[in-house]
Amino acid sequence: MSPQDNTFYIKFWVRSRLWFWAFVISCIVCFAIYLINASFWQVHPGSNWGIGYGIAAAILVLGAAAYGIRRRRMKWVSKLGLGRSHTWVQFHVYGGTLFLLLVFMHTGFRYPTGTLTIWLWYLSIWITLSGILGVILQKWIPRALTSGLKYEIHYERIPELIHEIRQRAEEIIESCDESIREFYQNSLAAAFVGPETRWIYYMDITGGIRTQTKHFSYLRKLLPAEQREKLDQLEQIYKTKLEFDAHYTLQKALRWWLYLHIPVSIVLIVLVGLHLYSVFYY
Repeated sequence: MSPQDNTFYIKFWVRSRLWFWAFVISCIVCFAIYLINASFWQVHPGSNWGIGYGIAAAILVLGAAAYGIRRRRMKWVSKLGLGRSHTWVQFHVYGGTLFLLLVFMHTGFRYPTGTLTIWLWYLSIWITLSGILGVILQKWIPRALTSGLKYEIHYERIPELIHEIRQRAEEIIESCDESIREFYQNSLAAAFVGPETRWIYYMDITGGIRTQTKHFSYLRKLLPAEQREKLDQLEQIYKTKLEFDAHYTLQKALRWWLYLHIPVSIVLIVLVGLHLYSVFYY
């Protein structure tokens, strides 16, 4: 890989170098403080240092969660002037990741005791890892879709568009000979029923389409010239349908990721509130 390629990948994955390096330095500083701290005192959730790390973690996770509220209350944001979206996204990503380090520091890098704290510990890991997965998906999927496919399609319109191209395919079939009709019924008709998820699109967005259209070449050799043109039209429609499937497969992954991240985040915030209440009240 050339230096230019390296530069490209850094720019691709890191939207703001300032935030990235601030995150790296923050992690190093936090860990250094912990090492110095742990060299002289025992760190556990009930110690002064442990409580301090826990408060810092709670502030970060509440700040990261505020991004979700901001996205749903844009009118308030514009009225109150609550900063640029870019700044909130960067804080959500980097602050949410630093939060996990502070959780580990809060427990002294030991497995916690108590039902509530154990749940908080596992949910913190889940939220951070699912958040990193979300960043990867949101960087990779739009790039994969635009680099290998002709069409840009909104997820919600895919079933409707498949219905339209199915009608076009069936209009063509009415004027075809028996060999193409039989081929359509046996090999293609089921695919036009609705959108399909195919795992191969995660590995190669165009490879799945090439593989699925190979059987057209075999049939084309057996047809007279006037029927080949109709088969070509049918192949183009089928390729379009496979592109819709590619969009459906990858965009669906983004939607399912939301279910992995957001509901668990809400549970975590509620449990953090209970944890803070129990610590300071009792």
